[in-house]
Amino acid sequence: MPSMCLMKLLKEDYDGAMISSSNLFHKTHYEILDVKEDANLEEVRKAYRSAILCFHPDKQQNASETSNSEYLTENKFLEIQTAWETIGNPRSRALYDAELLTLRQDAAISEDVSLDDLTVQDSGDIIELSYPCRCGDYYFIDSFELADTGCSISRDGEMVSLLTSKSLPTSVVLPCGSCSLKVRLLINGDSRLPIDVHL
Repeated sequence: MPSMCLMKLLKEDYDGAMISSSNLFHKTHYEILDVKEDANLEEVRKAYRSAILCFHPDKQQNASETSNSEYLTENKFLEIQTAWETIGNPRSRALYDAELLTLRQDAAISEDVSLDDLTVQDSGDIIELSYPCRCGDYYFIDSFELADTGCSISRDGEMVSLLTSKSLPTSVVLPCGSCSLKVRLLINGDSRLPIDVHL
């Protein structure tokens, strides 16, 4: 039986593979260590220690786990180490925070879209939502990425229900698969969307 750390890593890597393949999200160092951006140094240190112990290659209990798992563990370990080196130091953290702020302000949003504007495709294990870009490609988000925002998706016949766990509205910036345009997906509450059966 895989360790809890490895199971968490495999889920994160599966989600991450979906994320990085479509370039929808980039985890910040804060997200990697699972701390808030306003966390104090002691909270960051505690999260780092917990994560580093969980994903340290020497701490893996089952030597017969696949080499892919070992690769994932090493990558996660290096991500955690880099995050700590950046936000565990007050000077580098200040520079990183300034860079994050600049990146967030520079994100050029071409338009705001709602969930009702999206086309829904169900491929079995994953539900994809898309919106056409004026360049001819699409903006995509899938059920795993929506789960990261606190939303859950369930299928009910030819409809998909999207439930939000947060009381406040949220938004997600989605880049186009081909060009530099981005849209802001506004998630304002629970929604029901039809599945596109023509695809």
